[in-house]
Formats: sequence, structure tokens, C-alpha cells
Amino acid sequence: METISCKVKGMNCSSCALTISKYLEKKGMEDVAISVATEELRFNVPQGANAGEIINGINSLGYEVVLPDQGGATKPFYTTLTFKFWFCLVFTAPLLLHMWVNWHWLHNAWVQLALTLPVYIAGMLHFGRSAFRSLKNGMANMDVLVTLGATAAFLYSLTGTLMNMGADYLFYETAAAILTLVFLGNLLEERSVKSTTTAIAELAKMQHTAAKKIHVNEKGEEHIDEVDNSALRVGDRVLVNTGDKIPMDGTIYWGSGHVNESMITGESEPVSKNEKEKVIGGTLLDNGSIKMYITATGKDTVLSYIIELVKQAQHNKPPMQKLADRISGIFVPVVLGIALLTFLGWYFIGGTPLDVAIMRSVAVLVIACPCAMGLATPAAVMVGLGRAARNGILIKGANTLESFRNIRQIVFDKTGTLTTGKLQIGEWKAIGMENETFRSLVYSLEKYSSHPIARSLATAWKGVPETPLQQVREHKGTGMAAKDKEGNEWRLGSYIMAKEATTDDTHSIYLLRNGMLAGWIDFIDELRPEAQKVIAELKQNGIRTILLSGDMRRKCEQLAGELGIDEVFAEQSPQQKLQKIDQLMQHAPTAMVGDGINDAPALAKATIGISLSDSTQVAMQSANVILLNNHLGALPLAMGLGKHTYLTIKQNLFWAFIYNVVAIPVAALGFLNPIVGALVMGLSDVVLAINSVRLRFKNVSH
Repeated sequence: METISCKVKGMNCSSCALTISKYLEKKGMEDVAISVATEELRFNVPQGANAGEIINGINSLGYEVVLPDQGGATKPFYTTLTFKFWFCLVFTAPLLLHMWVNWHWLHNAWVQLALTLPVYIAGMLHFGRSAFRSLKNGMANMDVLVTLGATAAFLYSLTGTLMNMGADYLFYETAAAILTLVFLGNLLEERSVKSTTTAIAELAKMQHTAAKKIHVNEKGEEHIDEVDNSALRVGDRVLVNTGDKIPMDGTIYWGSGHVNESMITGESEPVSKNEKEKVIGGTLLDNGSIKMYITATGKDTVLSYIIELVKQAQHNKPPMQKLADRISGIFVPVVLGIALLTFLGWYFIGGTPLDVAIMRSVAVLVIACPCAMGLATPAAVMVGLGRAARNGILIKGANTLESFRNIRQIVFDKTGTLTTGKLQIGEWKAIGMENETFRSLVYSLEKYSSHPIARSLATAWKGVPETPLQQVREHKGTGMAAKDKEGNEWRLGSYIMAKEATTDDTHSIYLLRNGMLAGWIDFIDELRPEAQKVIAELKQNGIRTILLSGDMRRKCEQLAGELGIDEVFAEQSPQQKLQKIDQLMQHAPTAMVGDGINDAPALAKATIGISLSDSTQVAMQSANVILLNNHLGALPLAMGLGKHTYLTIKQNLFWAFIYNVVAIPVAALGFLNPIVGALVMGLSDVVLAINSVRLRFKNVSH
């Protein structure tokens, strides 16, 4: 199955996106995801379907598909909404002026026709063309309503002019004002929606910078060339000085400095970086000078990963929006029916003059706004996800945002989650062997593991002579196993693995030789400084906290008592963790916070899986939320943003529904002038965008 990712030019509102989405689904395309704000489209082409024909079909709808390798030309100014609005306003203003001044020439029907004609032509080239193409494909959009409303007023006025029927038949200003004000509404909506993507746009700007590439000649002399960072490749060497952006992800091999990572991790204080430490492309070297190896470029960088995740999340629709989209799909035919009934009712039953009946049905057409329902969720989701990303929180999908409101309990792993995972070796003892042999065996086993304890131990004892081992394997939740060249079977892990060899469960890890105890090691684990405050905040907001760990019960209960955690499940294998999460979820929606390989199944199973940024890749892929700054303190903010984004979606949908429910009957009953209706319709979408933008500044502490 082929995946198509492209830009779509010419989308002015959410109704356009819905039209394209329906077209693709009608053609059998799968996993269609489209965003008006970013103009991005992604869909899967089933086996046997012709991708070229599908793209041509989108173009035939009146849009322009730009594939990644095409780049896309800048569109001429005269094709923009800004130009079209000001062009129409120049001709519409005198038409509206005649209602307040008694200038004889402005009341002349032929003058009004001359002023209206350019506006009508511009409107039909924009709205009319879109309406025709949407009807041709069996998917009527909002432009159908605008086109019919403006055309009805224009043709009625034109008939009156040609037949010299008098001033009662002149409604040129209505036709022109409808088109001009809808252009204004679309322009305001376009700008408002674009403002919801500010955070993502700022991240995207960070991807492009210059780089000082280091070249080394045969004599070992270094030369610096300034190149665009897009030209860098993995393995290239780069110099970064104070004030420079780090061009791509890499590892420092010389020098040190302080790096400002606030735009990616939300960490306000610059982070100290030394040799052998990793740095993230797009961040800023506040002070110092470093030389680094490039380890990732293009789509493989952390920044690209963040942007891609946020974009994917924006395309995701929660159930509430899917309902709104279904209603939007039948909205236009329903409004057309109401407009027709309005005309028939006022003309044949109400006995009003023809011009009054037409204007009231036109008011129904132009006041209706299906775009509001389509915009309700994307606007809020884009702002919520953007603010989260700006604060070092990656939330995968609008469904996750919706799920946050139901969370009643949060399960924490211990090592690397509530603790820093930066363990210090305490006491240790070798049994039946030399100390150096013991250290060598332990290091040779642990260097193959990604568990935080193993990483800490391997770092601390790095440099000791290695012991050649065979068949090295990691058993999730218990430890490492291997054989040496003499055939001895070595195992290193927790007390769960060693309980048949000893009754002493007070140590962190045990080494066994052929099932017999060969030594033990104690670790001192550092508690995260923010952990206690986070647990207190969660409990204050009625969230039940649970510790779920593979570590010894004594240590887990000690930690839980120190932090005030409600319940403890200790000495759990990965399978037991998965079962425990399943049991907990039967009682209430449950979030899981973890970081290791053994947490990945539980993270995937939980209602919301939350992973820390220095977690293993498996855990990050299994999680719904990633705390990029590796700071547990971001958890309350993530939950607050989730709940308040969902609240904003509800507010937006309420406004979208209530606006149409109230506005259409008001217009049908004759209480609304078509010109006022066009203005109000244009502003209705802006209200949603403004309400969504509030999320950027709102206090979301829940």
C-alpha cells in the first residue's frame, strides 16, 4: 500500500478539507488525514488504485496538489484572498454608500450594475467555480450556498434593470456585499486558523540554519566551510560556537558549553553539555564552543520527529468531531431545502412581495455556516498540541486529548520514572571469586542491557577487562543470562531470578553461577526532585496514584511512603504489569508513566501511556504522550492541557451548532438582512479560532 503525503493549495476553509476528504474516501482511499491550517494531506492508496488519477481528481476539484519533490511556486498576489477582498470592496463601498447619501448617479440602475459586475465575476470565479466542482463530484460545499444567494440577488436585480421595473427590483448592493463579506470572512478565518499553528511553525523554522562543516586534510589540518545544514550527512564533523544553532542531532567529541533547549524541551535553564553527550538539532549554544559528529539528519532528527508527531496528531479526529463531520455532510442540502421553504412560505402563504420572499431565502443561504462545525476541533487541537510541544510535551493524537478528561488513576514505574535512574553503586560483594573477576563479569553482562540500572552500572565500571561471553540474552523483568567458554551459565538480575539461591532479598541485583549465588550489588537511586510535588498535585485533583514496579517490595513501599503514593504493586514481571494495568482499567480509565523496555506492553495497554524522553525507543513508540524534557513535572501540565483542549472543542462545537440552530430560523422568519447575514457568517468562524487561540495563554492547571 502506497502512502501519499503532499500539500494542497487553494483550501480556504474546513469545508474545502471536508470536500477533499469525502472525495478520497469515495474513491476508496484509506487513512485520509487533511489539515486546512498546514495545507497538508496524507492518505493511503490501496493495491490496484492509480495514485496519479487520484491526484488529478483533487486538482479537478479546484485545488492544486504539490508533491514533496515539486516544491511549489509562490501563487500570484491577485489569486490571494487578500487581493480578492480589497478588489471587491472598492466596487462594493459605493454601492452601500447609496443607502445613506442622496447622490442621484449612485441610484442609477446601470451604474449599480457596472459596479456589481466586477464583484460578481470575481465571486463566481472563486465561489462559483468551487460550487460547480463540488456539485459535479456530488459533495455540495458552503460555496454552493454563497453562489446561490449572490446569484439570486444579482439575477433578480438584472431582470429589474433590463425590464426597467424600478428601484424595488434593485438589490445589487446585496449581491456585491454578500460576496465581499464572505471574502472578508474567509480571509479572517484563514489568518485566524494560521495563528493556531504558530508553535509548530516556530519549530519548523528551527530546522533551517547554516553549519560550520569541518574538513580535515591529509596533514590533519582542519578547514571550516559554511554550508546549509540540509547538506550535512551522518558522520560529518561540525564546529558550533557561542550563539550558533546546533545544525543537526549529534554527539560532542570536543569542547563543552550550555545549550538552550527551551523550544524543544520547555526547559528554561540552559543545559550543560560536555564531551560524549548528545545535542539536539535546532537548539542554541548559549555559550562555549563544541565540535560534534552528526548522528542524524533530515527526518531522522529529534526535531523532525516532534514536528511529524504533532502533525499526525492534528489530523486525528475524536468522536465528537466525526459526528460534526457527518452533520456537515448533509448540512448544505438541508439549508437549500430550508431556503426553498422560506421562499415558498413567504411568497405563497405569507403573501409578501416577490423581492421580500427572495431576500429572506437569500438570508437563509448566506447566514448558514457548515465551516464552523468542520473547524471546531482542528482549531482547538492545533493550539493545544502546539502549546504542549512548546513546553516539551508530545501528545500523539486528538483521541489522547479527549481521553485525558476521564483519567482517574495514574500508575508509575519506579526506576527511571519516579527516580532519576542515575544510580550510584553502593556496597557490593563477590562470592567465591576475585573482586576484579566479579566486576568484569557484571560489566560484560550489563553492557548489553538498556535497563536504567544496567546503564548506570556499565557506565560506572566501564574500562574493566571484559569476560568473553556467548549467547548473551536479556530476559525482560528478570535480568541477563549468558555462558562463558568453559560452559558456566551466568545470570544477573533481581531477587525474582535469585530467590532459589538465597533468602536475602535486601540487595538490588544478584549474580548467579550455574544457579549458585556468586555475588550481589546494592544501588542508591536518586529520587526525582519534582516527584513529590507531582504526586501531591495529582492527589489534590482527585487522581489515585499507584506504584507498579519490578523492584523489591521493601524498596517500593519505602518510596511510596516517602512520596505519599496510594497503592503499591512490587516485584512485577512485564506480563504481570500488563495484567495489572488491565485489571485497573476495568475499574477506571488509567494512565501509565514508564520508561523501560519492560514497561512498553503496559504503556500500550493503558488508556494513556506516558513516556519520558530518555526512555528506550520501544517505550517512546508505545506511549501516547512523551515528556521531552525528561521532567516529571510536565505531567500535570499535560493532563491540564488535555482537559482544557477537550473543553475548548466542546465550546467550539456548541457555538457551531447553536449558531446555525439560532441563525437559520432567525433568517427564515425575516428578521435578518442578507448583508448582515453574510457578515455574521464570516465572523462565526473567527469566533471559534479566537476561542481556540485562548488555549495558548490560558491557565490550564486542572
